[in-house]
Amino acid sequence: MFAIVLGITGLGLFLGRRLRHRSEHLREPLGVLQAALLGLVGLVLAFGLALAVGRHEARRDAVVDDANAIGTTYLRAQTLPEPIRTRSLELLRRYTDASIQLSRSVPSTARERRAIADGEELQRELWALGGRALSDAPTASAPRLYVETLNEMIDMQTVRIAALNNRVPGAVLALEVISAAVALGLLAFYLALLGRGVLTVLLAAVLITSLLVVTFDLDRPTRGLIRVPSRPLTDLRASMELPPAAAAPTDR
Repeated sequence: MFAIVLGITGLGLFLGRRLRHRSEHLREPLGVLQAALLGLVGLVLAFGLALAVGRHEARRDAVVDDANAIGTTYLRAQTLPEPIRTRSLELLRRYTDASIQLSRSVPSTARERRAIADGEELQRELWALGGRALSDAPTASAPRLYVETLNEMIDMQTVRIAALNNRVPGAVLALEVISAAVALGLLAFYLALLGRGVLTVLLAAVLITSLLVVTFDLDRPTRGLIRVPSRPLTDLRASMELPPAAAAPTDR
């Protein structure tokens, strides 16, 4: 992006200096055109950044909601009868590991597909155990509450996958880069035509390109400098190493 934007800006400076002898004829129409184009580019950049920030926040919220759903399920699993209790707690630890791997996987890659497949396999095992607990005690409240939370946890994986793959449309990102490059090139041409403001337009090119980099970085949740943190899940996984807070229920 720096090469494209700065290259076209440099081309505008070069052409402006070459055609400086025609500045009297080109000054007025170019001034109106570059002012209007810069205003349009500002709107396009703001629109693209808003899309990227909104998606980034949605991914962060999805991680927190997923950690809360797993944590609640883990707590309610402690109230299940043995041996379903011990087996479910172990599966939930492994499911948390799979969720952490999903947070660290690049979308639409083999690693992400493997993490999703591992999570879905664990979901089926957990659901089978939950159904068994519900069948063994159809009137007990603990299995019912557990199955309800387990269903929410399963739904949350779908939400997270959708959020990770919900990217800013490529056409919007391409329009941002192209429009910014054209607008800066035209501005550089206009200022070079007048014989002033060369350093200013170069600084503007660097600033706008940096804004484009931030927009692209926000749209890549597991790459770059701005990433969706997996801290809620890693903290939850660490808490699972402690002994369960609730003891296994006893038959009376």
